[in-house]
Formats: sequence, C-alpha cells, structure tokens
Amino acid sequence: MTQHRTAHTPQTPGGLLTFGETMGLITANTIGTLEHTRDLTFGIGGAESNTAVGAARLGAPVTWIGRVGSDAAGDLVGRRLRAEGVRTFAVRDTSFTVLMIRHHRAAGVVHVDYHRTGSAGSRLTPRDIPAEAVQRAAILHLSGITPALSASARQATWHAVTTAKAHNVPVSVDVNYRSKLWDRDTARRELQRLVAEADIVFAGVEEAQLVLGSPAETPEDLALGLAAMGPGEAVVKTGSRGCTARIEDAMYAEPALPVSAVVDTVGAGDAFVAGYLAERLRGADGVQRLRTACAMGAYAVSVPGDCELLPTRGELETFLAAGDVLR
Repeated sequence: MTQHRTAHTPQTPGGLLTFGETMGLITANTIGTLEHTRDLTFGIGGAESNTAVGAARLGAPVTWIGRVGSDAAGDLVGRRLRAEGVRTFAVRDTSFTVLMIRHHRAAGVVHVDYHRTGSAGSRLTPRDIPAEAVQRAAILHLSGITPALSASARQATWHAVTTAKAHNVPVSVDVNYRSKLWDRDTARRELQRLVAEADIVFAGVEEAQLVLGSPAETPEDLALGLAAMGPGEAVVKTGSRGCTARIEDAMYAEPALPVSAVVDTVGAGDAFVAGYLAERLRGADGVQRLRTACAMGAYAVSVPGDCELLPTRGELETFLAAGDVLR
C-alpha cells in the first residue's frame, strides 16, 4: 500500500493528559498454577498509565489523574508514576486500589484475575478532572475501560471530553473493550459515542468490528469505517501484522517489527498508542508516528511487565538498529 505523509502538527506545551484506573499488579514468575507459585513480583498496570509511562519514556510531557486507595498498592502507583516523570494526581480514596493477579497456567497461556468491584479507581468523578488541566493539554487521551467502570467514571469521561471539545483540545480514544466490565450492546452504544467525538481513535480488529457493528474484516475497511464516524485519525492495530490507518484522508500501512522471542504481550497495545501520541506531540508525520508505534509494540512484547521495562528513546533506537529495521 502506498504511504503518504501528512503535515506536521506543532508541538504545544500542555503535553498529554490521561486519566483512569491503575492497579497493583501481582505477577507469578514461574509457569504453573498459582497455588504452586513461590516467586511473585509486585508492580503496577493500567491502560492509561501504561500509555503515560511509554510516552514519558520517549520524552513527552505527560499528566495522569486517577483515584487510588490509601494502601500499599496506592502508594506504589504514585511512586512509580512520579519516578517515570509522569505528573501524577492520585486522589486518595477510602476504598481499595484494584489488584490484578496474573499467572501463566502453561507456556503461552496467561490467566488474569481482577479484584476491582467498588474499588477506588471506579469511584472517579468529574470533580477529579480539573477543567484547567484539560484546557492546557495538547492531547486528551482516554480508553474505553474508564466509562465501563461505573456511572461516576462515565460521567468523568464525558466531562473531560466535553471540556476538551469546547477548547479545541484533540481527543484520543483507545477502544480497549473489556467484556468482563460490560456487555457488548451497552459497550457498543457508549463506544460509538466516544469515537464520534474523538479526533484520534485506536482499535484492534474485533474492537473496530464491535464499534462499527460490522463484520468487515479488512483493516482498510475498518479504518475507513472508524474515520467515517468522525475521527481524523483512525488506527487499526493488527498485532503481529502491524497496523493500518486513515490519517487526514490518507491511507497508511506499517508492518510489525520482528522480535526474536515474545515474552509478554500484555501492555503492547498501550505501548503502541504511547509511541504514536509521543510522535504526534513532536510534530512527526503519519509515517513516523506509525513506525514508532509499531516499534514500541514490538519492544513491549519482548520484555516482561505492563510498563516497567518500556524503552527510552535512546533504547528504542538501539533496539531498531540491532534488528536492522531502520528504513
């Protein structure tokens, strides 16, 4: 497919603003049932904060807002994000920080349990998202997870979107459909509304089909369908095949980068989004945005964890050079 270049987007000082649920992440480091595991690590994870860390590692100014419990997991969330250079506003709540427990039942088979009902993260409200923070942002990024958490989190999402639209702040949406949080019909209606208000949308193939209510299978058709709903930039993530995008009336295709071994696929989509948005903030064209996005996704699957080992810009360049994939 022919690739076209788009005009550069000027960098603005507000950087990336995102908000949502960040969890304490307990990971078993050996393969087998959880009851036989004796080696565990404790980290953090969450779609929006993974993207925040990835973008910050690439040099973008990033702000994250969310609610966490007054517990050890909440302490860890705040410390880790601040250590990554993410401007962090972690509202302390009387409820608990979400916990995600992940183990490999067998090689290549990941099992995840969430302990989140009634959590601090689900109690996010419009009051937690200052209008001034949205107005100062260069991009507002959110995912389809947040409006699925609770009625108040959904209200917070729409408060942020409405404020951004009123002040000409571009809105980025990663569909991130989670079947454990809501049924398909409810999700489709809400996600369609979000995509229609977005300037930038990211979706996997099945997520795009859900939003469009269409059995269309080709990434090109899905990208065109999403763009027709309103976003000027529609990116369909196709995993090991790379991505296809419609950006300002031009079609793009970028192949995935080969990796010697896939270690952990969790968080790869968030890393992809981080790469795209960080490059957009720098004023890069569509080709470079997608190239960096695919590189970030490839790096993410080659290391363990949701966001802890995502690369700096220098490390990403070394990774690309080592793979002889610079073009």
